[in-house]
Amino acid sequence: MSGKNTGFAADLAAGIDLSEEAAPQRRSGLASNVLTGRSNRLADLASGAIVNRTHEFVDPARCRMWAGHNRDYALLTEERCADLIESIKAQGRQEMPAIVRRVSGDPAHDFEVICGARRHWSISWLRAHNYPDFKFLVDVREIGDEEAFRLADIENRARDDLTDLERARDYLRALDAYYDGRQKTMAERLKVSESWLTRYLDLARLPAELIRAFVNPQELGIRNAIALKALLKPGDRKARAFNEADRLAEAQAASGEAMPVLDVIKALSLAVDPPKRSGSPKRSGKPETVSNAGGKPVLRIEGADRKGIRLTLLSRGGASRKDAEEAVRAVLDRHWP
Repeated sequence: MSGKNTGFAADLAAGIDLSEEAAPQRRSGLASNVLTGRSNRLADLASGAIVNRTHEFVDPARCRMWAGHNRDYALLTEERCADLIESIKAQGRQEMPAIVRRVSGDPAHDFEVICGARRHWSISWLRAHNYPDFKFLVDVREIGDEEAFRLADIENRARDDLTDLERARDYLRALDAYYDGRQKTMAERLKVSESWLTRYLDLARLPAELIRAFVNPQELGIRNAIALKALLKPGDRKARAFNEADRLAEAQAASGEAMPVLDVIKALSLAVDPPKRSGSPKRSGKPETVSNAGGKPVLRIEGADRKGIRLTLLSRGGASRKDAEEAVRAVLDRHWP
């Protein structure tokens, strides 16, 4: 009996010793994991693998638009922001933060908005229209101008509510401001092709004397720029295009109605190259070769008569099929009734 008790006591003591020995090991492992996790996160933050974001709800009146913002704030209206206004009202708050950076030396403002003009406008409008408690949700960053430009471009590139003309003018401004006029460098930084960027820059470079023909120039797209650019050479054709743009602007102002974009382009094209009114059909001048942005020939306009237009597709000239499609579309915009 005594031996059994002794054995039982020994087994119990062994069990206690084992449990006490195992427990500190488990606690030590947990503490080690926590410390290791914290250490790894600090290392990631230091290396830039993780960025610690600061979100704040602020008064929109304390925020100004960044001078390089790619959206024309003056064009924002209740109609253009209606979907966002209704979403904020339904959610009871702004869900997606705008990207801002702090400013100094401006007693009227604490931040400037890099991305989020529509969100800023919508919150400001709601505060002025029976929702004074809404605040502007912002993500505060420390970034330079070129990085801010690229960040805004990435956020807005896929948005349908940002017009081609707004984006084009932003690209043209940035070309000199950040890339010393080097289009190739800018395309590389934006991770786009040079030809893609060229189409936007062509739209932004259209002269005001031509743009005035359009009551709503924000409706112009990069496809329209191809046809309009073709009207500016040589000089005598450009002069006729400018005169017709003046006439169209005055006519629309007098009627109070805006002509559709394609109708304006057709009128400008007819003024630049009026059709022959009499005599036998003739070729309309020398063959005109249309090239892509890189100078590769795409197609040749052989001539035109009452039956139609004769084209030769230069499929072995080094241009792409996409270049050919755009060139044919430009010819259609110029000549198709």
